[in-house]
Amino acid sequence: MPAPLVLPEHPDLTPKQAAEETRRALAMRQTFASSVKRRLRVPPADQRAYGQRLQTALDEKDLGALAGEFVILVDRAATVQALFIYFRAMPDEPWQMIGASPVATGRPGEFDHFLTPLGVFEHTPSNMDFRAEGTMNDNGIRGYGARDMRIYDLGWVDGERAWGKGGRSPMRFQMHATDPDRLEPLLGIRHSKGCVRIPASLNAFIDHYGIVDAEYQALVDSGRSMWVLHPGREVTPWAGRFIVVIDSQRKARPAWSPAPGSKARANMPKGGDTAD
Repeated sequence: MPAPLVLPEHPDLTPKQAAEETRRALAMRQTFASSVKRRLRVPPADQRAYGQRLQTALDEKDLGALAGEFVILVDRAATVQALFIYFRAMPDEPWQMIGASPVATGRPGEFDHFLTPLGVFEHTPSNMDFRAEGTMNDNGIRGYGARDMRIYDLGWVDGERAWGKGGRSPMRFQMHATDPDRLEPLLGIRHSKGCVRIPASLNAFIDHYGIVDAEYQALVDSGRSMWVLHPGREVTPWAGRFIVVIDSQRKARPAWSPAPGSKARANMPKGGDTAD
């Protein structure tokens, strides 16, 4: 069984210090907007609603007091397919969104396809990340994306089979880029074997600023050499460690999360949903 998740320790802040931390951390919104090409413009009401969903998911894992670090939230609902980055300085504050992008999660109905697992997942060197080689499979698809894209490995989890009679079995859960030319335009619909596919520019943003690299950076600070980390990264002071997956079960697709158009669907390559 996986080790229980443990709430990281953060220093107590005065209200003035907390306000300054929030101001500085939320400046990452501008960096996100200038760095990430595929962005979703989520209305304030939905930003607050997803912040509350994030809090509920954390509460269920006894992590409700988490604060002072970035957290990644994914909604696997078929009508949404989106990733959000959130922050708050103190546990009694509401979560505030940094930015959002379209993703693709597990598509049911075909052998060896899983529903993307729900829960709170710790991004830790215990399941070491690696980088894409950029090579193509037999269908001419770069399943992990262009060369050097980072694969965020969350380890083996108990996954829900989305074929046959269902049931559960182990699956390797990852978050990674996808083929930039043929599959990235399809983000926004369920299209993976169970992993979370993200835009290349978002992958680079999370990687460069160490958005969920708190445990990796702790090893670097202790003197360890980590080959998977680029030497030129600019690690944020609010690096986190958690990726949270929920299913909002929204019935209708919100206007801010449009599905891929007919042109992108028409160019869907053979085997594109089996790339990961």
